Formats: sequence, structure tokens, C-alpha cells
Amino acid sequence: MRSLDKRAELLRAIGHPARIKILEELMKGVKCVSDIEGFLGISQPNVSQHLSLLRRYGAIDYYMDGRLKCYFLRDPIIPDIIKILKKDYIKELPAPACCPVTKKGKYPGTRKH
Repeated sequence: MRSLDKRAELLRAIGHPARIKILEELMKGVKCVSDIEGFLGISQPNVSQHLSLLRRYGAIDYYMDGRLKCYFLRDPIIPDIIKILKKDYIKELPAPACCPVTKKGKYPGTRKH
């Protein structure tokens, strides 16, 4: 099991729109750097920085096919995280009864002053 620090590091590594898009595409299968450049529409050095960070945290890895680096998902939690991020939620959770917003109820614990 991953430590809390490792889980937080992975979430930080994923937490960029370009990296989320890379991971979404890698869920569909192996992609080389030029494929990733194409769907992201950013420069090769920028793509390489994103890929390097994802690789450093173990989310992805690559193999060489001739001169091409072909990237693939490595961490089994990535598809689950991406699916949750893509999920459409209909409404927010209700406020608790003791909430100042609802002006109802009383805080169930003891307050420290």
C-alpha cells in the first residue's frame, strides 16, 4: 500500500490539464511522442517535460521502438482516477443539519475556544 505522501505526490503529478489528457490517451493504448505532440498541440520539449514528470512518479513508462519512445500506462490506479475525473455528477452533496448555511441544528461535538 502506498503511503499518504506517495498518493499525494501522484495526484500532484497528474494535476495538470496536459498530463490528464496524456493519461486519457494512454488509456486507449501506446502512444509515441509525436502522437502526443499531435493531440496536445504543444512543443516537443514541453511534451517531454510532462512525460518525464509522469514517468518519475511511476504513472507511465516507455519502450524504444527503433528511434521512437513509445509510452504506456504503468500504474494500475491511473484508469480509476481518470474515470472518476471524467464522471459527471448531477448535484452537490447536501449541507449538514448543523451548518451555518442552513441555520439548523447544533454542532454535535465539543467546541474548543
